[in-house]
Amino acid sequence: MAQQLVYSSKINKIRTFALILVFAGILLMYAGILTKNIEWLMVIFFILGLLMVVFSCVVYVWIGTLSLKAVPVVCPNCDKPTKMLGRVDACMHCKQPLTMDKNLEGKVFDERYNKRSYAKSQKRR
Repeated sequence: MAQQLVYSSKINKIRTFALILVFAGILLMYAGILTKNIEWLMVIFFILGLLMVVFSCVVYVWIGTLSLKAVPVVCPNCDKPTKMLGRVDACMHCKQPLTMDKNLEGKVFDERYNKRSYAKSQKRR
């Protein structure tokens, strides 16, 4: 039986990364509470945790502004609206590979299609 590949939308990947940063920051600050007997270690855990939470806020703001620039499309598979970043992306709901580039229709989904180096190599041909 062939292995089915599951793709994820770029916006969802970045949002998941930011959420992981929030939880990791909170866990680090909790570790700081557990080490309150060693003050310098507690302060280090608190500062690292706070920096991770602040960085996650920066990532959320960045992906929010990027999401506003994304192209809204309707997925042909699930008929739900989704947003596309780049030449190829996946549906946020059903993980269906999507493209708006006519040259890539029918080709196997590969995230390398979004890289500039790949686009330049295709123009040379």
